[in-house]
Amino acid sequence: MLNRRHLRIKALQNIFAWHMTDKRDVTSAKKALMESIDNVYEMYIWMLSLLVEVTEYTDIDASERAGKHLPTVEDLNPNLKLLNNKFAVVLKKNPDFIAAVNKYKINWMSDPEFVKAIFNSLKASPEYLAYLADENNSLEESKSIIKFVFRKVILKSHNIIQAFEDKFINWSVDKEVMQGMVAKSIKNFTSEDPFVNKLTPISQDWEEDSKFVEDLFIYTLKNDKEYQVYIADRTKNWESERIALMDTILMKMAICELLNFPSIPVKVTINEYLDLSKDYSTPKSNSFINGILDKIMGDLKRNNSIKKIGRGLIEE
Repeated sequence: MLNRRHLRIKALQNIFAWHMTDKRDVTSAKKALMESIDNVYEMYIWMLSLLVEVTEYTDIDASERAGKHLPTVEDLNPNLKLLNNKFAVVLKKNPDFIAAVNKYKINWMSDPEFVKAIFNSLKASPEYLAYLADENNSLEESKSIIKFVFRKVILKSHNIIQAFEDKFINWSVDKEVMQGMVAKSIKNFTSEDPFVNKLTPISQDWEEDSKFVEDLFIYTLKNDKEYQVYIADRTKNWESERIALMDTILMKMAICELLNFPSIPVKVTINEYLDLSKDYSTPKSNSFINGILDKIMGDLKRNNSIKKIGRGLIEE
């Protein structure tokens, strides 16, 4: 699931894109932001669908083997245990999963070589042979081979990773979230009733989190000039072109949180943006941003501009 750090990253990416284009329309930019978040959920559904397709390829493989010119006894009597994998069966009957597959128009079999390659890699593994030999076909046991397919076959496949990278521009950033969502789904599917199990939501509390990321994005853009003044007042000894755009955006987002989000402690805000600077800006950005934000925070406190709800939310 997406947490607040992930949502800050989404806002950061889209604010950066905003500054890199001449066509600046807040409504369109906000739509792009929310689509970038929805892409994480779409990626998650594509991966779940791929797991189902791999189990169903068992039937295609069996037909191909039976159709050989000289099929063996094993070819004519294949083990179809994976085809009836309980996790996959329950998942593909889940109404939320069906709706999501239809929404995103997911169809792995438009290029069946992807699924075939994964199945062939799986078929050659000792783990798969052990799975076929085990007569236990409980839901919990069925999930063990699904986890193996996901972690050790799909995520190790260069072709599949390339396919996801081609489809999702933020794959490198979002893949860990997607992996966590898939793992959580496998763990939480505990009933053989497809109507009981729930897919992993995009966040713990999307109503609250969507408002957070939208407000952070919109307020940062709408107050861009005001926040620039705060920064300019504390960087008079710096030539503006020497300050990285990413550093400026990170500081503006931090100022936005300090001024507009009364329930988020000051320390949390500062630490979050210092942490993001390590991953998204220059090696020296962390100390630079820390120093400038410390001065700006002092200015805001003296002006009594920071309003926080609850004790301990403003550091003395």
